[in-house]
Amino acid sequence: METIPFNRPFMTGKELQYISEAHLQGHLAGDGLFSRKCEAFMEQQFGIARSLLTHSCTAALEMSAILVDISPGDEVILPSYTFVSTANAFAKLGATPVFVDIRPDTLNLNEELVEAAITPQTKCIVPVHYAGVSCEMDEIMRVGSDHGIAVIEDAAQGFGSTYRGKPLGSLGDLGTLSFHETKNIISGEGGALLVRDPELALRAEIVREKGTNRRAFFRGQVDKYTWVDVGSSYLPSDLIAAYLWAQLEESDEITRRRKAIWDRYHEAFAAAEEGELCRRPIIPDHCSHNAHMYYLLLPDRARRDRFIDLMRGEEDILTVFHYIPLHSAPKGQEVGRVSGEIATTEELAGRLVRLPMWLGLEPHQDRVIESSLRVLEKIS
Repeated sequence: METIPFNRPFMTGKELQYISEAHLQGHLAGDGLFSRKCEAFMEQQFGIARSLLTHSCTAALEMSAILVDISPGDEVILPSYTFVSTANAFAKLGATPVFVDIRPDTLNLNEELVEAAITPQTKCIVPVHYAGVSCEMDEIMRVGSDHGIAVIEDAAQGFGSTYRGKPLGSLGDLGTLSFHETKNIISGEGGALLVRDPELALRAEIVREKGTNRRAFFRGQVDKYTWVDVGSSYLPSDLIAAYLWAQLEESDEITRRRKAIWDRYHEAFAAAEEGELCRRPIIPDHCSHNAHMYYLLLPDRARRDRFIDLMRGEEDILTVFHYIPLHSAPKGQEVGRVSGEIATTEELAGRLVRLPMWLGLEPHQDRVIESSLRVLEKIS
């Protein structure tokens, strides 16, 4: 029996052609023809002042930390249930990650707990849009505005999703995206920084160009470029951008196909949810999602772990759990702290299992569903 993987990267068919075209252009480093195409596309798509490609979402988060002037002693509010880069980008500059609990419905940062976590040292809030479903950004932005605190969206999983009709990544002061091979729109590795403020966009260019005003030089705005700020080498090559451009061109169709897979899962597990074998994802009415992942919440950790083992061992299907909460990790305990109770994070992290979700899964999806339902009954 063929093993069904958890993920398989999707190609539109134009990636290699565009990579070849980038080579023929004679510009393989960053900020070439395809980099400009991708950035212009995102600026129009998100309605922002500036989009800057990066070599990862991690890089975009690190740039964000520099742009809001994170320094030792600052505090950053974020969920514990997220990837390590969300905290690392700020901790490496000396800030303290302050972990706040998540909502039980969407598994997003609980907006009702953010204000209580603010201290005089708080520098920014970093909401993470889990599974491509938006945090409650109106309330988070209100809190940020009332306290003069920047909001940086970790929209790594959110390309193609919206909150009250607005694209994720365009709502905060800064937004960050991922194009890692496990995301919906991919370039192997890759990311982007989204900047709303035109003045901040100029500094973002400098930070991305190793702290130099090199980009202004190429625009003819200065007669030579030099070191003017802190920064690093955050540019991806134009080969990466060429691959990404093929994906961006087909982004609407990619999202449509993923939603069809997601909807098929959602319908198939309705009866299992009614029978209390699992809980399905919850999507608020004012949020549109991009079908980044499909997960189930099982009754407890033991049955979740048993589900994963049986799916692999008996059904030849790879399913996975997700994050180890950062507040429980060795480094999280060393450099961070928890604000209030964090019981929802601890409970749901132990119950969540992710099902295979990739374009091309369609012919195999019924097998995944039938196997999942069989295993759910077995462990009930």
